[in-house]
Amino acid sequence: MTTYIALLRAVNVGGTGKLPMRELVAMCEACGFARVRTYIASGNVVFDFKGSARQVKALLEARLAAYAGKPVGVLVRSAAEMAAVLGANPFPDAAPNRTVAIFLDAPPPADVLAHVTGQRTEVCRLGTREIYVQYGDGMADSKLRIPAARTGTARNMNTVAKLAAMASQS
Repeated sequence: MTTYIALLRAVNVGGTGKLPMRELVAMCEACGFARVRTYIASGNVVFDFKGSARQVKALLEARLAAYAGKPVGVLVRSAAEMAAVLGANPFPDAAPNRTVAIFLDAPPPADVLAHVTGQRTEVCRLGTREIYVQYGDGMADSKLRIPAARTGTARNMNTVAKLAAMASQS
């Protein structure tokens, strides 16, 4: 079995896409996932599954669409991949609550940073299937727009670290 982390896009954030975590656990168990556990109410779930990441994504997106009546994006990483995202953080000395990894399904295009707008004190770096952003003055007043991140979902480094730790526990 592989331990996976599923990151749901736009769930329980800013009053959109309400999904109680007990419902998410039930959906995951109905998909055949084992040892299902969630972290905070923004759509982070850790579990074990015998299938592939692609299967996880398809199963969970189908369940979520049936529940929500509209598509809900799911980004999937294995425990090893999540640990690698944490380890590759290009801003290890920055405040972890002001540094995010934007998770994507595929590697970001090489020219992605050329299309960023509204950048002020933010610094962006590319990862394997992530875009890292360090928000120098914080996120509240940021006008940063990254078009390639539109279908991704962001988690701050505190959350990434917690999910990596949860996934590493057997």
